[in-house]
Amino acid sequence: MTERPKFPNFIRELRKGLGLSQEQLARQLGVSFQTVNRWENGRASPSQMGIKLIEQFLVEMTVGGQDLWEQYFSEQHPNR
Repeated sequence: MTERPKFPNFIRELRKGLGLSQEQLARQLGVSFQTVNRWENGRASPSQMGIKLIEQFLVEMTVGGQDLWEQYFSEQHPNR
């Protein structure tokens, strides 16, 4: 059995937690709607630039963004 990718779940939880549509999140990140849609549906992974945009967005969030990142990715990025 293959483990489901974490990133699509992360994007979906982040977006829904903020009450944003995919289009609204795309605007917040400065990417296209199609990009967020592909990330969320597991059809594409973000580039290094995309990851940096998401991390910056989380840093700017007042509540919960960094905690959500850690929940999904702390074991993948132990030095963060």
